[in-house]
Amino acid sequence: MAIRWMHWINFPVLFTMVWSGLLIYWNDSDNSYEHPHRIYRLGLGKVTVFRFFPDWFYAKLNVPYHVTQGLGYHFFFMWIFALNGLAWVVYTWLSGEWHFLLPQRKSLREAIQVTLVDMHLRRGLPPQTKYNGAQRIAYTSVILMGAGMLITGLAIFKPTSAHWLTSLLGGYEMARWLHFWITWALLGFFGVHVAQVIVAGWNNFRSMVSGLEVQGEDSPSIEAERKMWR
Repeated sequence: MAIRWMHWINFPVLFTMVWSGLLIYWNDSDNSYEHPHRIYRLGLGKVTVFRFFPDWFYAKLNVPYHVTQGLGYHFFFMWIFALNGLAWVVYTWLSGEWHFLLPQRKSLREAIQVTLVDMHLRRGLPPQTKYNGAQRIAYTSVILMGAGMLITGLAIFKPTSAHWLTSLLGGYEMARWLHFWITWALLGFFGVHVAQVIVAGWNNFRSMVSGLEVQGEDSPSIEAERKMWR
């Protein structure tokens, strides 16, 4: 139940942080002659092929000049995100649930097999208990992404008081670049995660909401795996 609560708490928190991050990012788009979008773009040297979130994007959303509001929301929900993540780490460590999550030696092979099944290029999922190899790699990666967001966020939040952290990440501009692209990676995970939930079906979604899942008689026993590492 604790993991489910932490999972669902993250949903509105991350949505608010992404939204408020967009409001902060708008400040970087202001006055393009003085701040020529050196970070949030795709290009080479002084040539920009694509710039994220041009002016028309904000005009469509009707959110011009809400930078301070974005900063307020972003910094407030950052602490909720951090505390929720810390609670998750402590809980999984104390309960031993991390055994289900950490990738194993066979996880990469299983992840390839699961991907081939999802692409309808292979039949039959590899044997699994609570999580398969693809899920172990994905869920561990998203934890690292969350930690990366916090670390890079702190580096650009107070670069003067946390100058050692900012320097360790390669400077203020590099920390911003990392923060921006880690966020995109997290959004990519979110899109794939939602797609997998849809593919997995209602039974899987219901288990994440209520904790109840209909299991077949031949389904592997999670309790049996728990007993192996206790």
